[in-house]
Amino acid sequence: MAHPGARTLLALAAAASTLLPTSHSMAEAIKIAYIDPLSGPFAPVGQSMLNHWQFIADMANSQQWAGEHRFEVTGFDNKGSPQESLALLKTAVDQGYRYVTQGVGSSAAVALTEAIKKHNERNPGQELLFLNYASNDPDLTNSKCNYWHFRLDANSDMKIEALTEVLAANPEIKKIYLINQDFSFGHQVARGAKEALQRKRPDIEIVGESLHPSGQVKDFSPYVAKMIQSGAQAVVTGNYGADLALLARAAHDLGLQADFYTIYGSTTGGPRAIGQAGADRVKFVGSWHPNNAGFVGEDIANAYRAKYNDDFIGAATYAGIAMLSKAATNTQSTDPVQIAAALEGITVTSLNGEVTMRASDHQAQQPLYVATWTQVNGQDVKYEQEGTGLGWRTDLRLDADRVMRDTSCEMTRPHS
Repeated sequence: MAHPGARTLLALAAAASTLLPTSHSMAEAIKIAYIDPLSGPFAPVGQSMLNHWQFIADMANSQQWAGEHRFEVTGFDNKGSPQESLALLKTAVDQGYRYVTQGVGSSAAVALTEAIKKHNERNPGQELLFLNYASNDPDLTNSKCNYWHFRLDANSDMKIEALTEVLAANPEIKKIYLINQDFSFGHQVARGAKEALQRKRPDIEIVGESLHPSGQVKDFSPYVAKMIQSGAQAVVTGNYGADLALLARAAHDLGLQADFYTIYGSTTGGPRAIGQAGADRVKFVGSWHPNNAGFVGEDIANAYRAKYNDDFIGAATYAGIAMLSKAATNTQSTDPVQIAAALEGITVTSLNGEVTMRASDHQAQQPLYVATWTQVNGQDVKYEQEGTGLGWRTDLRLDADRVMRDTSCEMTRPHS
């Protein structure tokens, strides 16, 4: 799959809007309920991603990606709780929302996907559609797959596949430590890392592993002390938000010399905490970063920064709105039943190239980047993050087929 090359905001917008309706249709609002933490330890991440969704929705509206149809994204604060997510889902349904998005925490995603499935079975004609933009537990598109659930981001197995390509290529690394949050996603990251490393570098030793409560640890010094004692040369973690920021701070304070291989190193709060001490020692894997070859999406990132004084990091929001727009124009409908059918197998051009929603499990297939945190140099590292003077430099870009994983999903479709 070829890299799209340099592409401006206007060019991407034109690509997203090439399938405008050819006949007049009544304009309708596509109302999306954003159910994620807007308070508590993960509030900075939750608020940032709400801003992302609303920014891309506003851009799509102004450029008529979905023709006369308009997007509305409203935030609902689940405080990071699966139980609160279910209560808010009911509130959103009562207020007329037919689309739901969520991404901060796979436990909430599992609760939502199961509740939405039951709702749709019991309420024909009032179906809901779930756009998962960042909850990466592989089970959501395997054993817990659901026709009404579509994952826009790569799952943790896909990301670990990419991340360990870089880790395994470093012959100096012989010992690694795993630290993750103690819930489904963290367990899956640990499992995936062990499997991938055993396959690619069986000589690497797992010298320690920690699981900790999500969003509850205030001081990671005891965990970092274990890492130092273990002699680990690298740390693999799926931590995000406050859990990554506090881990990075403790690693700096105790002088841990190990390299960090992260899934969410670029997520809000992480880069500032990593800071200068992590230069050339911290990596992340994701679908996009602003210093990609050709600086694809830099106009979007610059416009977002000008509006919110924040960094654009969530390319999945662009892919999500682009997919909904294309589905709406193809069907000339905003009905979730018709949109869900149109999303199966759909392909759009996003900031990282072509993104395809695989029909068998509703897992987006897309290129991934592995990048290193390093000094801005005005050349291949043009854009900093969080005012640090450092940004991400590409180590490796893997096409979609390089990170594609088999699925065990047995999709039950309506009326099948």
